Order: sequence, then C-alpha cells, then structure tokens
Amino acid sequence: MSSTLLKNFIHGRYVDNADKSGFDVLSPATGEVIYAVETADEALLEQTVQSAQQGFITWSGTPAIERARILQRAANLLRERNDELARIEVLDTGKPWQEAAVVDVQTGADAIEYFANLCPSMMGEQQSVGDDFFYTRHEPLGVCFGIGAWNYPLQIACWKAAVALAAGNSMIFKPSEETPRGAALLAEIFIEAGVPEGVFNVVQGDGKVGQYLVQHAAIAKVSLTGEVGTGKKVMAAAAGTLKKVTMELGGKSPLIVFDDADIDEAVTGAMLGNFYTQGEVCTNGTRVFVHESCYDTFMARLIKRTKDNVIVGNPLDPKTNLGALISHKHLQKVLSYIQIGIDEGATLAFGGQQLKPEGCENGNFVSPTIFTNCTDDMRITREEIFGPVMSVLKFSSEDEVIKRANNTDFGLAAGIFCQDIRRAHRVIAQLQAGICWINAYGNSPVEMPVGGYKQSGIGRENGVEAFKSYTQTKSIYVGMNKLEGPF
Repeated sequence: MSSTLLKNFIHGRYVDNADKSGFDVLSPATGEVIYAVETADEALLEQTVQSAQQGFITWSGTPAIERARILQRAANLLRERNDELARIEVLDTGKPWQEAAVVDVQTGADAIEYFANLCPSMMGEQQSVGDDFFYTRHEPLGVCFGIGAWNYPLQIACWKAAVALAAGNSMIFKPSEETPRGAALLAEIFIEAGVPEGVFNVVQGDGKVGQYLVQHAAIAKVSLTGEVGTGKKVMAAAAGTLKKVTMELGGKSPLIVFDDADIDEAVTGAMLGNFYTQGEVCTNGTRVFVHESCYDTFMARLIKRTKDNVIVGNPLDPKTNLGALISHKHLQKVLSYIQIGIDEGATLAFGGQQLKPEGCENGNFVSPTIFTNCTDDMRITREEIFGPVMSVLKFSSEDEVIKRANNTDFGLAAGIFCQDIRRAHRVIAQLQAGICWINAYGNSPVEMPVGGYKQSGIGRENGVEAFKSYTQTKSIYVGMNKLEGPF
C-alpha cells in the first residue's frame, strides 16, 4: 500500500480505478492532509461483487475447523502489530493513543478469535415426527456488505468481518471516507493469514458507493454502524431486494445515579460515558440523571475531576486522554450544540470552548463540557451531539426517572449506579435499551450481544446471537415410510 495513496482492495490486492477520482483524508489533530484515497467507480464495484461471489464459493466450502485456524492466525497478526495499527487509528480518528493502544486493535482481535472459536460449533437440530424425522442446517448467507463508522474504524471492521467470515460468508466492507485505512490493513492481514482472495474486499467512497452495493441483487445482508438517518435510508434501499439487515445506530442514553451510589464510581462512569473518545461513542450516557439528595456531592466531585484529570492535547502524546473531534465540520456542530444549550437556558458549569493545544492549533479540539439545570425538553438532552458534552439532570423518585429515561426515540444504552441489588435489577428491567450496565459503563466484550431498541437499531452485533444472524436455516424432512397420496 502506498504511504500517500490508498486504493481499493479487491481479490487480494490494491486495484486502480479508471478515472483516478478520489478524496483527501485530513488529520483531526492538525487539519493537514495525511493521504489521498481512490474512490471505487462502478466498474470496480462490479468487480468486487464478482470477486466476493468467487470468494464465497471457496470459503463456504472450507471446513469450519480450517476457517477457525485461519481466523485465529489473523487475530494473532493483529495483536503482533498492535502499536503500528493503533498509531494509524490515532492519526485517522484523533482519539488518544492511550485508548487506541489498549482498546481498538485488541478488541478487534478478540472478536476475530471469539468467532473463530465458534466456527466448528454451529449445529443443527433433529427431531422425530412419527416414524419420519427432520433436521436443520445453518448455512451461510452469501456475500455480505459491511458499512463502518469513523469512531472505531478498525474495531468495527473486525466486528463485522469476524462474524460474517466465521459463518462462512464473504464480505465487502466500506469504511467511512474519514477513516479508511484500518479496514484496508485488516484486508492485508486476512490475506497474510490465509483467508482466500475475495472473501474480504474493501471499497472506498462516500454514500453513493454504499447505496450502489446496498441495492445490489447479489448482496445477501447489510450490516451498518452509523447514525439513525443513514440507517433509515439503508433499510429502505435494502427492502427492494428483501436483504437481511443489522443496524447499530445512534442514541441519547440515560445514566442514572441513585442516592445510595458510590459517588466516586458514578463520577467515573459519567466521565467515561461522555468524554471517552472525545464523546464520539454511540452508547454514551449523555443524559446523567442524579438523585437530588446526592446531586451537590456528585457535581462537586465531577467538576473537580474534570478540571484536574482531563488532559487535552496531541493524540499521540501518551498523557493525552481527550483527543480531537473527527472533522472541522463536526467540531462546528458540537460547538453549535453548546451554544444551543446556553440559549435554551442550561447552565454551562464547565468547558464549552474550542481549544488549540500546542502543536495542534489547527485541530478540532473542544474542552470537556458539562451542563446543569437541564430539562428534558431541551435539544441538548434530546438530540445526539456526539461530542464531549454532558447534560446533568436532577430526579427525586425511581418511577419518575424511569419514565424520563425512556422518554426518547432512542434506545441504545443505559446505565445505573446504586448499591441496592433489588433496585438495580428492577430498574434495568424497565429501561428501554438494548445495552445496559449496572455499576459500570461502556464495557462491550465480544461475548455480549449489543444493539438497540426503538430507532437505535435492528438486530445484534457480537455474541452467539450475531453468529446465527449470519446464517440461514434449512429444514430437511426425511420420509422413512413409503409415501402415499390420493392420486
């Protein structure tokens, strides 16, 4: 791969497009062009579909135990190259090195290893029906299409590829045009590990590239990680050919701190759920509901720790724990929401400014921001901001906070902090969210299925549930008695 020009990866190699059209990728930390990318034209898209069809024939016919061994080699290669890949993630996303070095690559490798181990375990069922019987087979779908997001580009590519390939499918993957390198490097690693050509292809481009493949008759399933508006468009387009879809979309998740909570732990959860990866995490608990009896204590400790412990700076500096937002456009969006919060009457308790760290003066940095005196009808408490902007709200009773927490079109995640185990399980059971935490926030091991309620998604990523969703069930009825009929 060229250090300055990234091309589409089709059938085991980088391929030129016909007209050399493309786009530049900018560093979130400095605003500088760091490399260029060639866009997949229609001819390349057809080429990648044909390649994926060929790859599917080979891969689906490979014994499950051999698929497992190949994918395990890929996971090991990812871990061996952790620092190299993490550095690329930092340069592309603007997230801190200290996050990427221990999360992004490692969790991607964990996903591939986990699903590799599931490869040989997929079993059908058998049941007698009188003297006859039937049995079932779980068979791969065919060519799947994955659409990635820019906040965890390598991890998301691994999540989608791991389950699709483990089940015997091939996959065409389109990363975000803002962070396209991670998926291409994953494709290289798959080839090195022994994955056949065509089983994992990477195409580059914007929504037009995605739309072309979503509508393509040869694609059996689409898996999207992105925002709600994009999800609705993709689902509508996929409906034309009745494709299966998995969608992990946005959220405006509640984080509830009860009066018996460990306050320091709850503050840690709130900071993780708002400032990790600059707030660019779909599951973030951006509506922090705090019981009125512990509100003052919580706020005092939250403000002090934010002031003392959050370090904004060059994402490659190991000391930095709050990096740059993905783009100048997104920076302006986040800043506009901060102004909206002020205009709506919320109190800006901390932060709210654009920052220019030394050496990164042209980067997309904003300080960690905390609003108090928020109400449920404010835009900052109803709309996904996707930046380090926390809204803190008071509540007085359990029934009240459950009702308020559920009063949203989203339903991706939720978290509670309390010591009463009965209350913890009682409240979690009533929250309308697909990913929930008790005295924790943000943990997402590959063994655990994740996905949303309501407009936050369809289907689940990760876990055995996701593995089955990349297969189709075939039922075979076996007649043991002589067939008779009225004819």
